Amino acid sequence: MHYLTISFTHKNTSIEIREKLAFNSDEKLLSAYNLIADIEYVNEIIILSTCNRVEIVTSVNQPLKAIEPIFKVLGKITNVAVEELEGRGETYEDSGAIHHLFAVISSLDSLVIGETQIVGQLKDAFRFSFEHKFSSQKLARAMHHAFRCAATVRNSTEISKNSVSVSSVAVSKAKEIYGGSLGGYTALIVGAGEMSRLACEHLINAGVNLIIFNRNIKKAEELASNLGGTAHAEPFSKLTEYINKYRLLFTATSAPNCVITKNMVKERDFDRNWFDIAVPRDIEESEFENVHIYAVDDLNLIVNKNLELRDEEAKLAYSIVGKSSMEFFKWLDTLSVDPLIKEIRQNAKQSSKKELQRALDKGYIPKEYKKSVEKILHQAFNTFLHTPTKNLKLFADHPESDIIVQSMQKIFELQSHQNKTINTYKCEYQMDKDL
Repeated sequence: MHYLTISFTHKNTSIEIREKLAFNSDEKLLSAYNLIADIEYVNEIIILSTCNRVEIVTSVNQPLKAIEPIFKVLGKITNVAVEELEGRGETYEDSGAIHHLFAVISSLDSLVIGETQIVGQLKDAFRFSFEHKFSSQKLARAMHHAFRCAATVRNSTEISKNSVSVSSVAVSKAKEIYGGSLGGYTALIVGAGEMSRLACEHLINAGVNLIIFNRNIKKAEELASNLGGTAHAEPFSKLTEYINKYRLLFTATSAPNCVITKNMVKERDFDRNWFDIAVPRDIEESEFENVHIYAVDDLNLIVNKNLELRDEEAKLAYSIVGKSSMEFFKWLDTLSVDPLIKEIRQNAKQSSKKELQRALDKGYIPKEYKKSVEKILHQAFNTFLHTPTKNLKLFADHPESDIIVQSMQKIFELQSHQNKTINTYKCEYQMDKDL
């Protein structure tokens, strides 16, 4: 078994290609899962798709033979030339794949270093994969340790102190444009998801009045209600009217196509600054010079400043990621069922020999019976261990086998026991309290 990850990010892939790679509907996502799962060498899959990255995380039999078919599937889904995808995507195998996963979830590979959204995004991706039976023991092991690594980074460094996100960077850019203060302005928010919520919170803190639009008006009203008195919702049908009335606009929908098109935009005699923090993009390019559109990749200047400020903490975080990666593979070595069975049998054999020798020394058994008693003891332990051995082998490829193995290591005080907690594999859907 090997780990293999193919990664497309803001570092190596343009926003135009990332838009085509974005899995922004369950239908498209399931299609990708099914096509990749059909590849002979692929066992398990998790697909992470965000505005800044697409990660294809897999467990495979033969990494080198799996890479090309995965790129071909991605080419088929996106209608992007396979050569183009191969030239963009980074591939990571085994220790490299685990190190990359741990760095991603610790927000060290994010557009905004230290942002905290990535943990929830990976948790959702893992949940989707696991519940649709595209991942099991191999990737569950990696994901659970990844979540723990992220928790350690967050608790041991200040990389997430005063944490930022793409949404907060967009608001910071808006402040910069308007002289450092947005107090008294009104901003339009299109979308009612997590990115929109974060943008709303930062705008409210900056003293901005909010008007929220969403195709589902109830979601917009719910978001406005949760935000408080400076926010209210309007019907999506009024969006054209409002984008031609106000200066500030933030969009973050999961729509597959632009929700604000050229024909919706009217000429006005004032500047408008629109922040499109969605991938695929929500706003079509405008023909008017005083409509300034900032997409995710246009926010790099502020992001680079963020990188400089967090550089020392990032170094410490990377050392944690490196250590966690090595510990993960050491831990994997302790989970093989066959060495466990061998060690239990060896201990049983040594115990029987010890007690037999004691019985001989005390004269409980005549010396001429030694070989016969040895055979009886050996047969007795074989009979006793037959069912546990059979069950261990049956559970070897199940996610719960790791708990069983670790429990037996602890109960029998076996040498391979590494003092790991038995509940290493508690459900990571509950990791919120740890993070």
